[in-house]
Amino acid sequence: MAPNMLTSVTANSTMGEQQRKASSRAFVTFLAGNGDYIKGVVGLAKGLRKTKTIYPLVVAVLPDVPQEHRNILKFQGCIVKEIEPVYPPENQTQFAMAYYVINYSKLRIWEFVEYNKMIYLDGDIQVFANIDHLFDLPDNYFYAVMDCFCEKSWSKTSQYKIGHCQQCPDRVQWKSELGPKPPLYFNAGMFVYEPNLSTYYDLLKTCQQTEPTSFAEQDFLNMYFKEKYKPIPNVYNLVLAMLWRHPENVELEKVKVVHYCAAGSKPWRYTGKEENMERKDIKMLVKKWWEIYEDEKLDYNNGVDCFKSALVEIRGLKFIRAPSAA
Repeated sequence: MAPNMLTSVTANSTMGEQQRKASSRAFVTFLAGNGDYIKGVVGLAKGLRKTKTIYPLVVAVLPDVPQEHRNILKFQGCIVKEIEPVYPPENQTQFAMAYYVINYSKLRIWEFVEYNKMIYLDGDIQVFANIDHLFDLPDNYFYAVMDCFCEKSWSKTSQYKIGHCQQCPDRVQWKSELGPKPPLYFNAGMFVYEPNLSTYYDLLKTCQQTEPTSFAEQDFLNMYFKEKYKPIPNVYNLVLAMLWRHPENVELEKVKVVHYCAAGSKPWRYTGKEENMERKDIKMLVKKWWEIYEDEKLDYNNGVDCFKSALVEIRGLKFIRAPSAA
């Protein structure tokens, strides 16, 4: 059950208080390599702008992000901060996705102590409604949305094997012979946290002492913050699989944040051919992403010719246009 603390957050700040908060809070995302995830981050920047947030978007980039991609982000009003990679101890772990290993680099964002509080968002996320109020959640907790254990990618877990999912805990009860019931588990594509140097150094130290597991930094963060974790409603991080796994828990018209993390769902790669991607609700959500991405009025520097041309073609990557919602 989501905490009631969300309903207690008010927006009665004075103008001076708002300005003070705006300088000490920020959204943050992560970008690596020279691939097409730059499109996702551009879309996220424009989506946040459409919600009229008062907070900036910081993009933590690895050294392998090319300068032309960094320039595009700056033209979109992003604050670009280079970070060094973080790698877990070497072992024989088979990650759920091979590229997950680089996601440990997200631990660097705890070093951004020029901000008192930040909201992390993956590059394949879009924000469709203002979520600034999440910055006012009580301090000293880690806030995120509970994940789902019903997809095949969780097949190695006890939860999947017996059909127990925290999204519907009463459908299949946890069996006592399996040991203590697992703690609540969050999806690390979106979370509210507080940068802190002591936490940062301890995260890096603990990471080097912890054997990697299938879901990489997400498993690690769940382990590290299990005592401080507070769940928030899934409207703040709708993992698309919820639409077909737990439709009874989804009120799509109320969703503020959509996470395009299902296979085939990245809007800039969408073809509709993968499993579940032919659904009308998926097509609608992909179309909504494209409407934001292609809206030139949402560009931070929409009068700069070189910026416009860069958006049409980023490093020669082919665009796949938005699908029909029909």
